[in-house]
Amino acid sequence: MHISHIAIWTTRLEELRNFYITYFNGTSNEKYINPKKGFESYFISFDQGFASLEIMQRQDTTTPALKDCLAFTFPGQEEVLRFTEEMRSEGYTIAGEPRTSGDGYFESAILDPEGNIVEITI
Repeated sequence: MHISHIAIWTTRLEELRNFYITYFNGTSNEKYINPKKGFESYFISFDQGFASLEIMQRQDTTTPALKDCLAFTFPGQEEVLRFTEEMRSEGYTIAGEPRTSGDGYFESAILDPEGNIVEITI
């Protein structure tokens, strides 16, 4: 058994789609639109074997109820450091500076355009 996908709500569908495609090498399907419900979504796929990410928006919702947290694994500490600095230089908020956590993970955290926490870890 494995996780098929994780879904998060957004009010900035296109911006979030572009963020995960650009910075995490995701690929996107065509936008799904349900005009009756005012619902739109994309599935963003990553490397084979990883869960995909569904980003969803409803026209009757102006703010997501909760902020979500996603985690991406990088090959090593240098890649975590490099990516964190790239996000900083692109103007994204660094929610957690690179560090070794209490349970031994080397990680940092950024905020995506919707304010969701994205952990960058090895």
